[in-house]
Amino acid sequence: MSTKHELLVTAADVKEAEALLHAGADALLIGDDRFGMRLPGSFTIEENAEVVALAAKHGARVIVSMNNLMSNDILKELPEYVQAIGRIGVHAVEFNDPSVLAAIKEHAPHIRLHWNAEMTSTNYATANYWGTKGASRVVLARELNMDEITEMVPFLKVEAQVQVHGMTNIYHSKRSLVQSYLAHQGRPVEGYLGKERGLFLIEAERRDEKFPIYEDVNGTHIMSSEDICILEDLHLMMEAGVQSFKVEGILKPIAYNEAVVRAYRKAIDTYEADPDAYAYNEDWLREVRELQDPERELSFGFFYKEQVY
Repeated sequence: MSTKHELLVTAADVKEAEALLHAGADALLIGDDRFGMRLPGSFTIEENAEVVALAAKHGARVIVSMNNLMSNDILKELPEYVQAIGRIGVHAVEFNDPSVLAAIKEHAPHIRLHWNAEMTSTNYATANYWGTKGASRVVLARELNMDEITEMVPFLKVEAQVQVHGMTNIYHSKRSLVQSYLAHQGRPVEGYLGKERGLFLIEAERRDEKFPIYEDVNGTHIMSSEDICILEDLHLMMEAGVQSFKVEGILKPIAYNEAVVRAYRKAIDTYEADPDAYAYNEDWLREVRELQDPERELSFGFFYKEQVY
């Protein structure tokens, strides 16, 4: 009997959450901007409860992102928030800061813990350490290549999660850098320059690449100029035993994210039905390619690069 693999996808609001569940998502990643970083949308507790109810109808799970940089002020709000998501039936939280782990253990110990330290989750020993502290899953760094991932999984004592599609963050600052830049130019703006503004950076040496940039309550975020797409070699990670595959839907329209979920759903289901007979079908990606922004390349990201830190 083959291993069950989870297809996890981010959602910007309740409407998108429902659409992605219909498209075949096994789990949804949502959260509140106070506690989570780089979320497609910020969910209230009431909206969170609505998504949990929708997911339950599909036999799916809801994971809440709590991977923000926790300040002392945020710590004061943690107990109430953790108790609230505990009451509504959230399956797990993604965390980086031990303060979140402590709050979950104290106020909602039934919620599973997924350790997500972004680019620093690069080895099995550290992942297993967090496993001894209560984590049941590690979110592997996006900067790891395919060999590093597949060779690490057998040594993990916790589940492994890998991002397989979408854009990635390449820079973050707690400051509002674009707002400060415009003010310096004598063009001050009110409020955050959010995701809806469609801003991007262009480097002088690479004018054909556009790097999306936006600001929110957590500062300034610069995103990659291309989108990861590992569908063609997804079977290599399924064979290695990776349990969860994440689709990052930030800054993407609902129709695009639905198409991506359908493509990966087809690949996962085909593999699980008969791993020995599995063969990748290029047609699975056709709808995604039709909806892909022509200015953003689909790439393997770091999966086949020799990493230099």
